[in-house]
Amino acid sequence: MELHNEKMKNAILIAGIVLVAFNLRPSITAVGPVISDIRLDTGMSNGAAGLLTTVPLLAFALLSPLAPKIAQRFGNEWTVFGGLLLLGIGIAIRPTDLVYLLFFGTLLVGAGIAICNVLLPGIVKNRFLKVGMITGAYTLSMNFMASLGSGISVPLAHGLELGWKNGLLFWGIFTVIALLAWIPQLRKKEQTEDIVKPNPAKSSLLKSKIAWQVTFFMGLQSFLFYCLIAWLPEILVSRGIDISTAGWMVSIMQIAGLPTAFLAPYLADRYPNQRGIIIVLSTSYIIGLTLLLFGSNMVILSISILLAGASQGASIALSLALLSLRARDAKQAANLSGMAQSIGYLLAAIGPFTVGVIFDLFSSWTPSLVLFILVAIAMFAAGLGAGRDQYVTAED
Repeated sequence: MELHNEKMKNAILIAGIVLVAFNLRPSITAVGPVISDIRLDTGMSNGAAGLLTTVPLLAFALLSPLAPKIAQRFGNEWTVFGGLLLLGIGIAIRPTDLVYLLFFGTLLVGAGIAICNVLLPGIVKNRFLKVGMITGAYTLSMNFMASLGSGISVPLAHGLELGWKNGLLFWGIFTVIALLAWIPQLRKKEQTEDIVKPNPAKSSLLKSKIAWQVTFFMGLQSFLFYCLIAWLPEILVSRGIDISTAGWMVSIMQIAGLPTAFLAPYLADRYPNQRGIIIVLSTSYIIGLTLLLFGSNMVILSISILLAGASQGASIALSLALLSLRARDAKQAANLSGMAQSIGYLLAAIGPFTVGVIFDLFSSWTPSLVLFILVAIAMFAAGLGAGRDQYVTAED
């Protein structure tokens, strides 16, 4: 009977984790395909519209080091519940023509996601022996919902005639479901005294060359990911693709990254040196972005989307794997994670806004696409350093 009860508790927890993971990306990825509608209704510029993707990244950067400290006070489970509440409130208040409420709601969305992002891995590690399997399940859920957010955003807004406001509000349904599914976990307050608190500011990692290379690799791949999520629909429309198809192509780009997101960390764990993986994924990324720059027909654009998507999935997963592979122990891994996510997301945060400003200045996507290629080359260079078979130290 006790064994049955334990299996039931684990099943409920796994379901809760998966449902929380459902909420970690679509409320962000759903914005890009309808950003032209948002601009039309609110009258904001392209640069200001780009901030709608930048604001959550700033929240990620600021709250990633703070989430474990909050969990120390209230427990992981209650803190995740609070993160979901913030996310739900943000989703509820942002569909409005009032620009300040739109941005405030977006900020709450980013804050809620940041808290859940940081704490879910710790919950998995504390409550399960098969960490990889559970982590894989919620990562797949997160990435799938991210692609769904991009894919059905326009059909919700235009096909079902809900408009962009109700289309964005739709994702609150999953937040409510996750809140209800998470309630059973609130009966147990974890012993959080042993949770490692990332504190990059006090860490010698700031003097480590490899730590900075890992940080830049994470930040630059995030820069490309969020720029493409925010602006790829508009870029594809400029190439003659209708907006609904463009939304689905962004979704397909993310789906193309699902297999490589599993494969990259698997291979990285088997070899002490990850430079070969980085060479392959970076080359694929650069080719995909170059085809996007010069492509003028559906076939070339589709190939570019698939190459960029596969590279994107691999780079995201590998950047997370490097946080552990380059660290000697759990404490150092947490410090490296805090540094890489805080500084990396700050770097990524400038991307969507910068691209919007560039388009306002030049009325062309060509300068931004050239920038993407240069960023991919810089990511390649950082990755070659981060992929070395060496732990981070203050003297490396």
